[in-house]
Amino acid sequence: MRLRSWTISGQPLFSAGPAGLWKKWVVADMVDILAAPQQAKTDSALRTLTGISVAHWVSHFHIFVLPMLFPFLKQQLGVGYVELGFALTVFAVVSGLTQAPIGYLADHIGARKILLVGLTVGGCALIGLGLHLSYTSLIVCAVLLGLANSVYHPADYAILSAHMDEARMGRAFSIHTFAGFLGGAVAPAIMAALVASTGGLGALIVAGAVGPLVALFLIVLGIPDAGANKNKPKDDTAPKASVITPALMVLTAFFTLLSLSTSGINNFGVVALMGGYGASFSTANIALTAFLGASAAGVLAGGYLADWTHRHSQLAAACFAVNAVLVLLIALMDLPPVVLTLAMGLAGFLGGVIAPSRDMMVRNAAPPGAAGRAFGIVSTGFNFGGIVSPLLFGWIMDQHMPHWVFGASVVFMVLTVLLALVTERKPQQASEVTIQA
Repeated sequence: MRLRSWTISGQPLFSAGPAGLWKKWVVADMVDILAAPQQAKTDSALRTLTGISVAHWVSHFHIFVLPMLFPFLKQQLGVGYVELGFALTVFAVVSGLTQAPIGYLADHIGARKILLVGLTVGGCALIGLGLHLSYTSLIVCAVLLGLANSVYHPADYAILSAHMDEARMGRAFSIHTFAGFLGGAVAPAIMAALVASTGGLGALIVAGAVGPLVALFLIVLGIPDAGANKNKPKDDTAPKASVITPALMVLTAFFTLLSLSTSGINNFGVVALMGGYGASFSTANIALTAFLGASAAGVLAGGYLADWTHRHSQLAAACFAVNAVLVLLIALMDLPPVVLTLAMGLAGFLGGVIAPSRDMMVRNAAPPGAAGRAFGIVSTGFNFGGIVSPLLFGWIMDQHMPHWVFGASVVFMVLTVLLALVTERKPQQASEVTIQA
């Protein structure tokens, strides 16, 4: 990327140097995405992308709050990790079951309202747990967090789809996704600092307060709405757009396979490398860090590719095919630490590259005015993968087959490649009627 190309009145936006490189890249992307002939339109798009990205940051940050506090919760509640893990299962199940209904609400009463409610409910759930800590309160908190989490994808993508420049939509999606990655990446450090400074209960309250504060920020920022039947035909006899189409059903399976392809490496990669390949704890963690960090970089790069091509399914298939080869090499060979880290980093980068194209595939398949419902439906694939993956890969490790953590990931990657080749549909083909919305 040529940072010198972004200027204001001929002056560079950013100074050179290694410090703050991520900030330069992300903000430079945002400036480029939002360059439009009309300054007012550009400013509105910039506010929208900023606000929606901050909300997505909160969603991923809140996902990690409870897991980061497991040692504290275990001690205070006198329960085991099975009981704590059950709370996460409740979170995943509720989030999965409510994604599609929330998408319907986003399209019918407005995505902005739904997003603001989600931020507030999620924050208040954590605040309530901090004020009244018990195992029952933990389960209630998990239910409310799951409900709040189901808001973000339907509402965020509905607003971005309606208000971002079509020619830069892929880059807008990439920044939104990157913000979520960033929220999860900084959550452990933030929660550790909060526990050290305010204690476990204080950490819950402060982390929860972020939700309502960001909701207030979005109100002040004035993010626009989407959905609310804005595209509803005035003629009541006009045919209704179907939302449950063959294309979206295939995309839901595609999202499930994507989740299964990477979640095993994310969650069990370190123990698999240590148990099956003799890697040290530091080597395994460095390799996983390379995988996750490069994924974030790949998301930003993938935004440019998603805007450059209309063949999003072929791009996703190509990236994941190379990814499958890399992970197969990791599964079959005892690689030196440096080579292992490079291979994991490249695999993570390619996995990140497909994220904007993945989102463009959903947007193209969504019937007009149904972006919220479409993203709500396909996102259940992530939730289903999140429920199945820990059980599957945990069973693999219990059977003392650490190589199959990577081997099973390769199988899912190959299935993802095959499904990607039949996934994408033109927008006009996405409205084949199966069930009326």
